[in-house]
Amino acid sequence: MAHPVRQAVPGRSLSIAYRLTISLTLVLTLAVGATIYAAYGYGRQAANEAFDRLLQGAALQIAERIFVIEGEVRVDIPVSAFELLSLAKDERVFYRVAQPDGTTLTGYEDFPMPEADTIPEGGFAYEVDFGGERVRALAMLRRLAERAVSGDIYIVVAHTTGSREQLARSMATQAVAVIAGAGFAILVLALLAMRYAMRPLERIQTAILERDPLDLSPFSMHAPDEVSALVASINRFMGRLDRRVRAMQDYVADSAHQIRTSITALRAHSELALDEDDPQRLKALHRRIRSRAIGLNRLTDQLLSHALVTHRADTARLEPLDLRRIAVGAERDFVQIVGGRKPRIRLDLPEEPVMVHGDAFSLREAVKNLLNNAHAHGKPPIDLVVALSDDRARIAVTDQGEGLPASDPADIGHRFAINPNKPESAGLGLAIVREVAEFHHGRIMLDRGAGGFTISLDLPLAREGAEAP
Repeated sequence: MAHPVRQAVPGRSLSIAYRLTISLTLVLTLAVGATIYAAYGYGRQAANEAFDRLLQGAALQIAERIFVIEGEVRVDIPVSAFELLSLAKDERVFYRVAQPDGTTLTGYEDFPMPEADTIPEGGFAYEVDFGGERVRALAMLRRLAERAVSGDIYIVVAHTTGSREQLARSMATQAVAVIAGAGFAILVLALLAMRYAMRPLERIQTAILERDPLDLSPFSMHAPDEVSALVASINRFMGRLDRRVRAMQDYVADSAHQIRTSITALRAHSELALDEDDPQRLKALHRRIRSRAIGLNRLTDQLLSHALVTHRADTARLEPLDLRRIAVGAERDFVQIVGGRKPRIRLDLPEEPVMVHGDAFSLREAVKNLLNNAHAHGKPPIDLVVALSDDRARIAVTDQGEGLPASDPADIGHRFAINPNKPESAGLGLAIVREVAEFHHGRIMLDRGAGGFTISLDLPLAREGAEAP
C-alpha cells in the first residue's frame, strides 16, 4: 500500500518582534547589571567618605589633647571623640596613640600603623584585619617640637565596617530599584512602540491573505518610508507576475487553438484519404497530410522553443558572448534540422570579436528562426552576416525574396501569423526573434534593397568592464 508523501515544512524563523524583545531585554539586563555594580561602588565610596570624616574628627580631637608635661608626653582622651564615633551604631571602636619610637602611649598596642612618610597632612585612611574583623582606620600625625620631646606622634582611630557596608547596600538597592523600574518601563514602551511600528507589516499580511488568488493588482496603502519600499517591491513583483500570467494565458489559449486547428485539419484530410479511390486525388491528399504534419511538427518545436525563451527571459543571466560564435552555432544547428534539403548559407564574419551581453541559447534560437524564415519564405542564396557599427552589434539574415509586407518593424513578430500559402509554417519564428530582442534590450530592423530583403537583430555592444543591463 502506497503511503502519501509528506512535504517538508520549512522551519519558522524567529519573528522580528521576538528578536527585538530578546535584544532589548539583554541590553537592559546588561545596563542594569553595570548600573548595580557602579551604584554599589559609588555607595561604598560615599559611605567611606562619610565615616572617614567621623574618624578624622575623632583623631583631631585626640590630637588636640596631647601634651608634654615635665618632659613626658601625655594624652587626655576626650569623651567627645568617642561620642562622635558612637554615631556609627553597632560598630567596635579601636584607637592607638604612639610616640615617635613606636611606644604606645594609650590604646591597642598591637594595632597596625602605616609608615610615617606615607601619612599626608590630612590623614591616611586604610583597611586591615584586626581582631577577626575587617577594620577601617585613619592615621594622623601630631608634630611635637618641645625641648624635651620632638617628633611625630601617631594617632590611629578605627572602627569596623558593618555600617559602611549597610549604607553602601542601601544606596545600591535604592538605585537598583529606580533603575529596574525605569528599565522595565522603557522595555514596555519600546515593545508598544515596536508593536505600533509593525502594524503596517500586519496590514500588508492581512491584505495579502484576504486577496483573491487571481487578483494581482497593486496594493494602494499608506505606509512609512521603510515599509513603502517593501510595498513597492511587492507591487513590482505582482506587476511582473500579472504580465507573465496574462501572457501565459494568451499563449496557452493561442497554442491550444493552433494545435487543435492543425490536428483537426490533419484528421479531416486523413479521413478523406481513407474514402478516396482516385490515385491522383489520393496523392494530392497525401501531400496535404504531409504538409499539415510538417506544420504541426514545426509548431510543436517552436512552441517548446518559445516557452524556453520566455522562461529564460525571466531567469537567465546575461553574459559576455561573441556574436560570431552564436552565428556559427545557429547556422550549424539549422543545417542539421533541415536535413536533406541543404540550404545554401553564406557566412560573413568579422575578424575581431563582436561582444554582447546575452543568453547564448536565446540568441541561437532567434538566429535559427531568422534562417528558417528566410529559407521557408525567401529565395536563395541566404547570407548570415555579423557586423559592428559604433556601439551596436548586428546579426543579419539576407535572402533574395520579396520579404515581409510590413513596413514597420514594430508590426512584425505577432504569434501565429501564418502564411496561407505556406501551411507548414508555424508562425512563431519572428515572435521568438522579437521576444529575444526585447530580452536583450535590442530591436528588429528591416531593409529592402537591390541586394534582397534583410532582417537583422540589432543589439547593444558590450563595453569592457561594464556589467550586463
